[in-house]
Amino acid sequence: MSSVPPNTPPGANMPPGGGAPPPFPPYDPKTQWRVYREQQKVAWRAQRDAWKAQRYAWKAGYGGGYGPRVPSIVGPVILITIGIVALLVISGTISGSQFWAWYGRWWPLVLIGAGLGLLAEWALDLRRETPVRRSGSFVGIIILLALMGFGAAGWNHMGPWFNQWGNENGDLFNMFGMPQHDSDQQALNAQIPANSAIDIENPRGDVSVTAGDGPNVEVQSHEVAYAGSDGDAKKIFDAEAAQLKVSGNAVLIKSESNDRGRVNLTVTVPKTARVTVSAGRGDVAAAGLGAGLSVRTAHGDTHLNSITGNVEVHLSNSKEDFSAHQVDGDLTADGDCNDLTLSEIKGRVSLSGQIFGEAHVENVTGPVSVHTSITDVQIAELPGDLTFDSDNLRVNESKGLVHVVTHSKDVDLSQIYGDSYVEDRDGRISVEPAGAYNVEAKNSKGDVELTLPPNASGTVDGRTHNGDIVSEFGLAISGDEDKSVSGRIGSGNSRIVLSTSNGDLNIKKGPAFPAAPAVANALAPPSAPAPPNARHLKAPKVPPPQPVAQ
Repeated sequence: MSSVPPNTPPGANMPPGGGAPPPFPPYDPKTQWRVYREQQKVAWRAQRDAWKAQRYAWKAGYGGGYGPRVPSIVGPVILITIGIVALLVISGTISGSQFWAWYGRWWPLVLIGAGLGLLAEWALDLRRETPVRRSGSFVGIIILLALMGFGAAGWNHMGPWFNQWGNENGDLFNMFGMPQHDSDQQALNAQIPANSAIDIENPRGDVSVTAGDGPNVEVQSHEVAYAGSDGDAKKIFDAEAAQLKVSGNAVLIKSESNDRGRVNLTVTVPKTARVTVSAGRGDVAAAGLGAGLSVRTAHGDTHLNSITGNVEVHLSNSKEDFSAHQVDGDLTADGDCNDLTLSEIKGRVSLSGQIFGEAHVENVTGPVSVHTSITDVQIAELPGDLTFDSDNLRVNESKGLVHVVTHSKDVDLSQIYGDSYVEDRDGRISVEPAGAYNVEAKNSKGDVELTLPPNASGTVDGRTHNGDIVSEFGLAISGDEDKSVSGRIGSGNSRIVLSTSNGDLNIKKGPAFPAAPAVANALAPPSAPAPPNARHLKAPKVPPPQPVAQ
């Protein structure tokens, strides 16, 4: 029987050179089954590899444990912001207490900013051909910042209560209903050499210092104790009683600290004595001293009146007030306070620190220097007044150079007998020189207004971006989005440079001013030692109304 399949073309199976074709191998079921199994294994491996590739792509795009990670930019931005804020606080550019007060109120902005950043990244990831996953290692930082925000917010609400609990009138035992006991300690009196140095240390209680006519120092003490019995009160009185020690020219007046009581000291010193007061929790008042004064206070108001000699004050509580009236000498103050009032200072005034309330300085015959975290003011002489708070800064009637750098305040300089320089942002600038003086005003996001007297003389160079220019003088105005104004007024002796962004320039004609003010009058004799309760303010000089260009 032939092994050639039917319908095979002739010669199809013939070997080269002729001969009989090779026979087909016989049918083997085992071999056929083995070949079929190998084919199924190959197909299964291919399907398995396809499934693995699909699972890998899905997990890489939707947060599984496989695939490449794409770092999120939110974490680095948060760390950079924290570093910048910490650097500003450490360098003193911003106040730490003021920052935490702000953060306690606005900390949810951190969550909003982080969420917006993640949404932006998600929108960008949708455009990718291959899904990716973002790293979430910054979540711990967000949680920490939120906890810090809760803590700062709680302190903003509870801080005043704690401050009242621990201040000079809120002693712990008094708040829990312990009876108050009062006692007047026997007066201490000693004769001391002329020009002695007197140190007064009172950790809890008020201090009042006045100058007497004799060579003696006298100490009167009013003691307060919070105790359940007279016996316990006497122990407190004995422990906190004031002491007077004289060692040559050095005099020490000291009371001991006691959390269950306080001592109010009234001290009379010779006029020639130099006095230093260190107070913990209590007010300080001094009047009539003749050789200067140094005060360091932690919790309490400070009121000074009629002091001859230099005055140094170190403050440390943003809720307390400081005032000084009639100082014949330099006055230097540093630290934080609430309201500040200075008047009739015959010498240099130097202020540094944070002022959380309103500051008013008037009638200073020497230079005035004010430095806070957001404001720097330099005035050569201030026969008028300087007032500023969180929103406004005003100088009315000054002599010599006025230099102001601030932000987020409306700045108003009027009746300036000298050159002026103002730099501001997010506020309005108004300058009114009293003659032909140099003026330079730079503003960002705010208007600049310059009011010149009839005898003005200057060369004007002004520019604005996204603002208008209005001039009541014959000056050339050009530009569209970026406008400029230039030209000469009068003989052009002074130099006037104005610039702003997103604000208007307004150059107006104003009234004439009198001649420069004379030097302030001599100080009045020392007055009573009672601390001043009202500010010594001058009424601002208001020029007659002028027509405004339409």
